[in-house]
Amino acid sequence: MQGFTWIDTAVLVIYLLGVLFAGLWFSNKEHQGKEFFKGDGTIPWWVTCVSIFATLLSPISFLSLPGNSYGGSWILWWAQIGMLIAIPLTIKYFLPIYSTLQIDTAYHYLEKRFGSKGLRILGALMFIVFQTGRMSIIMYLPCIALAELTGINVNILIIVMGIIAIIYSYSGGLKAVLWTDFIQGVVLIVGIALTLVVMIASINGGFGTVMDTLTTGHKFLLENEVWFSSDILSTSVFVILVGGGLTTFSSYVSSQDIVQRFTTTTDIKQLNKMTLGNGVLSIFAATVFYLVGTSLYVFYTQNPDLLMTTRQDLVFATYITYELPAGITGILLAAIFAASQSTLSTGINSVATSWVLDIQSVINPEMSSERQTKIAQYISLGIGILAIIVAIFLASGDIKSAYEWFNSFIGLALGALVGMFVLGAFSKHANAKGAVAAFIVSSIIVIYLKYFVPSVSYWTYTIITIISSLVVGNIVSYLTDKSFVAPKGTTVYTSKAPSSK
Repeated sequence: MQGFTWIDTAVLVIYLLGVLFAGLWFSNKEHQGKEFFKGDGTIPWWVTCVSIFATLLSPISFLSLPGNSYGGSWILWWAQIGMLIAIPLTIKYFLPIYSTLQIDTAYHYLEKRFGSKGLRILGALMFIVFQTGRMSIIMYLPCIALAELTGINVNILIIVMGIIAIIYSYSGGLKAVLWTDFIQGVVLIVGIALTLVVMIASINGGFGTVMDTLTTGHKFLLENEVWFSSDILSTSVFVILVGGGLTTFSSYVSSQDIVQRFTTTTDIKQLNKMTLGNGVLSIFAATVFYLVGTSLYVFYTQNPDLLMTTRQDLVFATYITYELPAGITGILLAAIFAASQSTLSTGINSVATSWVLDIQSVINPEMSSERQTKIAQYISLGIGILAIIVAIFLASGDIKSAYEWFNSFIGLALGALVGMFVLGAFSKHANAKGAVAAFIVSSIIVIYLKYFVPSVSYWTYTIITIISSLVVGNIVSYLTDKSFVAPKGTTVYTSKAPSSK
């Protein structure tokens, strides 16, 4: 066991500098206004596809998913299989609407559908709060791992990561972010697949032992875990599958960092390819991550004296540091670090976009594109610094599984928000008052469940908020203005995507 060597340090530094220069290279053209926020129309669909993958998974998957599989079972793998629910819903119902309306941001849809600038601003503010928390987790998790394994102060690692992401997000807008996301997403996929191959080769009995442990050793499902429970609000495979699918669906349709990718083109075929490609990549990567976790369990069962940590989120990083050859260790730890930047830079850019287009430009519609771009750059700087501060605060705490904590956070922050989108798309007569009432009631319900009824699985939060939004929104809309009819093209009944080229 050699640990983190000077060779690995050199590889890490070179990798980070490479990411920085790549980001600056793709931002060599000055972008203004819509180009800064939506790209210049030259970005291929497959680049955007990998960017969505890197944005949604990133280091939370790299460390937490193998950790969950190592310390427990594959039950949370079904949340990733929920893509099979999220993708068809998004492609069939929402991509045609977004393509038809040619929206600038996710919350632009709320304004067009309900005729309310206030709802657009509300949606943007909710997203900004959610994304700031997400970016902080993205910095916190890999940096706490690297700090333990390399001896470098965690706060220094967080600050370095934040500064690099801020620089190319500030300079190049969405195009620079998408291309650097693509590079880091490819490294993430190749790195995890390569590690699995090396790991299986080091296990006595190889892949057969891993599969035997998975199928007969209760690692796929523990004895106390069930496929379906009569208590539909408790955790089961069915609830995780549906809840995970709808959680991903909520990100696809109401989270600006993902919807921003859909605004790069109005070609429905390109949009469908993006979404389907992302689903294939995500399910493949999730399966590999969980196989890594089971392989870690087998390896350390066979070699208990080699285990260097008791924290499940750090088990995989520990294996990379102490069991892989020098240089390879540096590449994979750098991949963890750099992959976090894909999500971080996306978050910075999407928050800046939402702030400028959904808040500043709504308040001051006469703002020039030059002024919009300059404000977006200032916001990129400010939100990046804020995320760094929150990440440093998180690093001083103790979260057993960042993946589970994060999904609980999504259920709270995005659940009520997606309820307004579903209400708008699936109800012909829901109005702005109904949408506001749906948002308020759904938020109260989920907050109450979170803090006063912990027996209710957090995987049900998005299901509950969508149902409550539809019920409350339609009732309040009927009582306040039953003659209201949604504008053409804003619901699933009247949208029709433009013909593809």
